[in-house]
Amino acid sequence: MKLSGLHILLTYQCTFECDHCFVWGSPWQKGTLTLTKIRRILEQALDVGTIQWVFFEGGEPFLYFPILLEGVRRAAEMGFRVGVVSNAYWATSLEDAIEWLRPFVGLLADLSISNDLYHYDEASRHKAGDAVTAAERLGIPVGTICIAQPETTSAVGVRGQLPPGESEVMFRGRAARKLVARAALRPWRRFNACPHEDLREPGRVHLDPLGYVHICQGISIGNIFERSLREICEQYSPESHPVIGPLLTGGPVALVEEYGLPHAENYADACHLCYEARLALRGRFPKTLAPDQMYGG
Repeated sequence: MKLSGLHILLTYQCTFECDHCFVWGSPWQKGTLTLTKIRRILEQALDVGTIQWVFFEGGEPFLYFPILLEGVRRAAEMGFRVGVVSNAYWATSLEDAIEWLRPFVGLLADLSISNDLYHYDEASRHKAGDAVTAAERLGIPVGTICIAQPETTSAVGVRGQLPPGESEVMFRGRAARKLVARAALRPWRRFNACPHEDLREPGRVHLDPLGYVHICQGISIGNIFERSLREICEQYSPESHPVIGPLLTGGPVALVEEYGLPHAENYADACHLCYEARLALRGRFPKTLAPDQMYGG
């Protein structure tokens, strides 16, 4: 596996509890990286030798502002291009947003702001707009992430990092509980491939506060507090992985068939079928389908 991007979940905590969130972020979630662990992670990322981008995400990373800032500063000093993903809860005014972002000038190569109706209603959506304007005035490259409502069919699908513009819901995590009732369902056998992730050569992984390295949120390929990130990358064997192997063969349908799992006749999308199958398999593969936070625990 040749990684070019590392997405660090600084915390599972968030100011919001959005219905579409596939990491189950909320004010009550547990799991936050310490500065000591962030430094250790960045050293491991440097040792991999191919990682160019480091993103700090959540949850909401600005909840731990001093730790976020030091992590960003350290990553930039080490030669990484650095990004941050935020819901901009801190942009209570344009003036305030500028002060929140000023310390990141010259450090960030990307700031992604969530701007959709899961995070804000029309009356409070100015926060995302003020955050974007503040970043533009400070010369920080900025973009927005917008996820469509389940009834919207014009949104584009995604593969890997979310693109600019509006993207469709992926029905995993909290969305598999909160939004499926609003979605159009299709026969389960249609979902014979993973439409969002390159499971064989992913290019980027997510790393959570507990050290789990995720190919897709909730599918772990190792823990950097047990093995180094370099070892995990070098030893990655997707075909022999108990969950990724079947997904490569035939998507969520193959995962269900491989383990003889019970299933419904219809699902919202491939993520929905995959997530439900993984829930049924957690007792069998507790270190692979981890941690509890990714499954609403």
